[in-house]
Amino acid sequence: PPAWDRAARQPPGFPLAPCRAFSNNKILVELDESSGVATMKLKSPPVNSLSLDLLTEFCISLEKLENDRACRGVILTSAVPKIFSSGLDITEMYGKSPEHYAEFWRAVQEMWLRLYGSNMVTVAAINGSSPAGGCLIALSCDYRIMVENPKFSIGLNEAQLGIVAPFWFKDTFVNVVGHRVAESSLQLGSLHSAPQAHRLGLVDELVPEERLQEKAAAAMAQWLALPDHARQLTKSMMRKAVLDRLVAHREEDLQNFISFISKESIQKSLRMYMEMLKKKK
Repeated sequence: PPAWDRAARQPPGFPLAPCRAFSNNKILVELDESSGVATMKLKSPPVNSLSLDLLTEFCISLEKLENDRACRGVILTSAVPKIFSSGLDITEMYGKSPEHYAEFWRAVQEMWLRLYGSNMVTVAAINGSSPAGGCLIALSCDYRIMVENPKFSIGLNEAQLGIVAPFWFKDTFVNVVGHRVAESSLQLGSLHSAPQAHRLGLVDELVPEERLQEKAAAAMAQWLALPDHARQLTKSMMRKAVLDRLVAHREEDLQNFISFISKESIQKSLRMYMEMLKKKK
């Protein structure tokens, strides 16, 4: 969008800055041209819910970095304390029209296809809890580092809401933790504490909060030390079958979501969950 291009330009007469910042309403992006590493922060308080607006901005930001020759890797993190992302915005899935559900689900699909299939090195710096769709974002990255706080949790907990995680959520999860852990976690809708997540291989590293960015930069440097073409082709080889499966069944997956989310029983479950959240507040 033109506003993004304007934000990226330098004032006349100034040399190109080694660090360029872009931002829109819900995503902050800072690109360090000297290292080729961008930091993308979700900033949609209070809990970085993955709304249609946030998902759209996420895809625009990722595409812009993907097309920027100065960028080789991106660190994904949160600008909101104690939360990485609470997952899909339930208000987008409750009491809306089938047309709205379709638009929302296409945005969810697009976010995953772009992130899971990205040519860039992607490191998740998980600085808070990350259930459901937030966990999917982390799982879609090449490497995951989480703050070692036992109060922070991560997992695909859709079953707790009466929702079934789609096959491509499941495939991504299985590829990270293996079939048995994924099967039990998905059926139980488990949220794993940071130490548990590390033991299960759901996250690769635990670090003190004050060292998260430093460790993420170190991990990124290790991945970027390899020739890009070899790393990218290997990543594509490992992930292509899972990506192709959604691409081939994208419309079917969309119709399944609309049919499922429109059911009276599911709408009732979502309403009860939203009422429970209101009570907690």
